[in-house]
Amino acid sequence: MQANVRLQEAVTAAARSGTVRQFVAGVRLLGRGLGMWATTSRLMLLGAIPAFIVAILYAVLLILFFTQLDFLATWITPFAENWDTTWRTAVRLVAGAALLALAVLLVIFTFTAITLAVGDPFYERIWREVEQRLGNPPPESDEPFWRSIPRGIGNGLRLLLLTAVVGLPLFLLAFVPVVGQIVAPVLGVLFGGWLLAVELTGFAFDSRRISLRDRRRALAVRRPTALGFGVATYLLFLIPFGAVLVMPAAVAGATLLARSALDPQPPTPS
Repeated sequence: MQANVRLQEAVTAAARSGTVRQFVAGVRLLGRGLGMWATTSRLMLLGAIPAFIVAILYAVLLILFFTQLDFLATWITPFAENWDTTWRTAVRLVAGAALLALAVLLVIFTFTAITLAVGDPFYERIWREVEQRLGNPPPESDEPFWRSIPRGIGNGLRLLLLTAVVGLPLFLLAFVPVVGQIVAPVLGVLFGGWLLAVELTGFAFDSRRISLRDRRRALAVRRPTALGFGVATYLLFLIPFGAVLVMPAAVAGATLLARSALDPQPPTPS
């Protein structure tokens, strides 16, 4: 009873501070991106093509992963080999769930990075369309394409390293009885959502010559909004082939998110 009261107090305090409202605002940014399917369906369909191609590849890899999940769970828990059957099975079920959660985190991040790379011309057009609707878009870049490649690869590798560094503790946390099975997935979704927000806002920030470090700082100012957008995107990506439809909308929504982080009162697109 006392725990329920404390939980209610925490929710009320968050609502008063505007955290919940800002989180919902982030979810709505993705919703506005999805709304572009009705207004610019041809452009969005072009953005779905690279996502579909990459999704097929990842679907094959995930099927292979699932077929080996029992073997992998057994391989990482050799200490349980001589345990009682009930406890051995329980530990390996937890190990399998932890492996699955870690794989999902890595798959969603790498899927986003690869899809953005493969479909760069399409997603740049979506980003530019949103910028023009909002007004005062950044000028066309005069930087040679080959110069932007190392920066993009470097940003991707740094984010991938961060995924591995944070993903491993989350993987280990999943082995903590009861608490791990609840806390680890929640933290995984929050961390994955944050990574998506950072990755997908790349077009808007890079066009303004804003570094990855400053990008994170700008989004951190509106962290609840960034998390609302990222978590909603992350959860929709979990739907089989949901990322195919969501990916172009996420690029549009991320542009809105970036503009909100750079402008205290961003204009509403017409």
